Amino acid sequence: MEHGSSDTSSILRQPKQVWAVGFACVIAFMGIGLVDPILPAIASELDATPTQTELLFTSYLLITGLAMLFTSWVSSRIGAKLTLMIGLALIVAFSLAAALSGNVETIIGFRAGWGLGNALFISTALATIVGAASGGTASAIILYEAALGLGIAVGPLVGGLLGTISWRGPFFGTAALMAIGFIAIVALLGREDAVERVPVTLSAPFRAMRNPAIATLAIAAVFYNIGFFVLLAYTPFPLGMTAIGLGLVFFGWGVSLAITSVWVAPLLTRVFRRTTVLTIVLPLLALDLVAAGLFITSQPGLVITVIVGGLLLGVLNTVFTESVMEATDLPRSVASSAYSAVRFLGGAIAPPLAAELAVLFFPSMPYYFGAASVVVATVAIIVGTRFLRRANFGAEAGVVLTDAEEAEAIGIGDAA
Repeated sequence: MEHGSSDTSSILRQPKQVWAVGFACVIAFMGIGLVDPILPAIASELDATPTQTELLFTSYLLITGLAMLFTSWVSSRIGAKLTLMIGLALIVAFSLAAALSGNVETIIGFRAGWGLGNALFISTALATIVGAASGGTASAIILYEAALGLGIAVGPLVGGLLGTISWRGPFFGTAALMAIGFIAIVALLGREDAVERVPVTLSAPFRAMRNPAIATLAIAAVFYNIGFFVLLAYTPFPLGMTAIGLGLVFFGWGVSLAITSVWVAPLLTRVFRRTTVLTIVLPLLALDLVAAGLFITSQPGLVITVIVGGLLLGVLNTVFTESVMEATDLPRSVASSAYSAVRFLGGAIAPPLAAELAVLFFPSMPYYFGAASVVVATVAIIVGTRFLRRANFGAEAGVVLTDAEEAEAIGIGDAA
C-alpha cells in the first residue's frame, strides 16, 4: 500500500519553471524568519516593547491568511504567472518601504502590505509547482516544503548578517532578492493558455471550509501553528544573543526543517499513514516546547530545543500539506487557499500573545501555552481521522464520500 511518497531521486529532474518558482519561494519564505534576529534591535532602537515588535509577525501573517481566501479567485482569472508577478512586486515595494520607515507602527503597517503580496505568491506558487513538477504531487510538495525550510533558514541568517549593519539592512536585502525572483518568474515561467483556466467562485474557499477533511486539517493547523510561531517568534528574546548569533541558531533550525521535509517525511509516509505520522510527531513537538520552557535559562539547552523543533516541524509541514492536497477532490488552489487562510491565523495570534503571557505570568509560560496548543492539534487529528481516509489512501482506495456538505464542497471546482 502506498501512503503518498515518490522516489526522492526524481526530485532534481524538474522543468525550468519549477525551479524558477521554487527559487522565488525560497526568497518569499525568507520573509517569515527575516525579522527574527533583529527583533531585539528594533525594540531597542525604535523604543518598542516586545509585544509591539511581535506585531511585525502578526500584521504580516494576518493579512497573508485573510488574503489567501481570495487568491484562487484572482489567479483563476488573471493566470498564475501574473498573480505571482503581482505578489512579488508587492513584496519588493513594501519591504523597501519598511526599510525606510522611522517607527515600529509604520513597519507593522508595511509588513501587512508585504503579507498581501506573500499571500498572492505563496498560494499560487504551490499550485503552480504541483501542476508543473515531474514525479507527482508528493515530489512537488517535497520541493515546496524544502523551499519553505531553506527560506526560513536563510531568512534569519541574512537577517542576522545584515542586521549587524542596521536593522534596516534585512528589509533592503529582501527587496533586492525579491526583485531577482521577479525577473526569474518573468524569464522562465512560460505563457499560459487562458482557455485552460477554470474560474473559481469568490465563495469557493469559504465553502471549502465546510468540507470535513479541510475543516479538520485547518483546525489542527491553527493550533499547530501557534506552537510553531511561539518557537520561532518568542525565542529570540529569552536567548539573549546578538543578531548574528540569532541568525545562526535559526539558520540551523531552518536547515533541520528542510532536511526532514525532503528526506524524513517521505520515509515516514512510506511506512505509516499520514494521520499516524501526525499523531506521533505532534506530541513530540509538544514535549519539545515543554523542554524549551524548562531550559529557558540555559542558552545551550534552548538552542538544542530550537534545532530539535526544526526537525519535527519539517515532518509536520510536509505531511500537513500533503494531506490537504490529497484529502479531497477540490481544486488544489481552492484547498490550499482555504487551509492556508485558517492556519496563518494561528501564526498571527501566537507572537504577541506569547510576549504578553511572558509579562503576565513568567518567561516559560509561552512555551507551555504552545505545547498545550499542539496537544489540541493532536486531538483534532485523532477526532477527525474518519474524514481523512482519502488523505491516507488516495482516491484509488474507493472512499465513498457520503456527507452532503462534503459532496457540495467537492463540487465547487466545477462551478463557474
